[in-house]
Amino acid sequence: MIIVGGPASNGMDDGISRFLSSTLLKTEYKVFPDGESYIRIPGSVKDKEVVVVQSTFPEQDKRLMELFFLSETLRDMGATKIHAVVPYLAYSRQDRRFLEGEAISVKTVLRMMGQAGISSLTVVEPHHEEEMKYFPGQVRIISPYEDIAVELRKHVTDPFVLAPDRSALSRAERIAKIVGGDFSHIEKVRDKETGKTSIKGAPNVNLKEKDVILIDDVISTGGTMIQAAEFAYSKGAKSVIASACHVLLVEGAKDKLKQVGVEKIVGTNTIKNDPEVITVDISKTVALSL
Repeated sequence: MIIVGGPASNGMDDGISRFLSSTLLKTEYKVFPDGESYIRIPGSVKDKEVVVVQSTFPEQDKRLMELFFLSETLRDMGATKIHAVVPYLAYSRQDRRFLEGEAISVKTVLRMMGQAGISSLTVVEPHHEEEMKYFPGQVRIISPYEDIAVELRKHVTDPFVLAPDRSALSRAERIAKIVGGDFSHIEKVRDKETGKTSIKGAPNVNLKEKDVILIDDVISTGGTMIQAAEFAYSKGAKSVIASACHVLLVEGAKDKLKQVGVEKIVGTNTIKNDPEVITVDISKTVALSL
């Protein structure tokens, strides 16, 4: 098996290659003056199974085009099978049609991967697992929360794990078992006219003098985490850590989180993180799934 590291592999290609003791080919790439991408794979893959590693964090469209170029080229070069490791899957939040005429973006992205020659796909914590049905081959879904929990345990003394909504409760439970604390979730209400959400409360919660760990799949603009942090401090929390698998931090989210008292932000290397984010390397967990 040969590992091919794409332009947005973010070091995970090195980790996977090391743990599997496999040959690593680093993609040669550049950008032409008009913004178009150039891709070259410097080595032979003929009659070999290949794992191409390419995340699709911003700039998402560019990252996806690079992945399609890589996959099609590998097929042309005679690879017998192409496995894709896409740690962060872009467009996964638009997984259904809410209004007539909307694109189901993740459906198009996953089908294009299949058309480009990818026969199996490994993704770390997609937005909804059921959306992966659109990929026309084998799918592996990686959970990073054990790795995240091991890191979080280093930063707390009296932890309480809090999910920002009921859908994230299973993540909170997994984290709590490792860090050694209780867990719960926040209950929200949505204004039917404005669509804005507010916190109603949280069941069985005593946060007084607790090190509160907030856990979710993605931190994007930080709005959900900001509300949860404010709630935690209003209930007497000693400190708050915001953690997620994919820490995008767009639209000034990092500064906004700091302003409400979030002391640390913990994420994984599925994307290229801000230098202040504590980054957990999950390369070994991904490698062991292949």
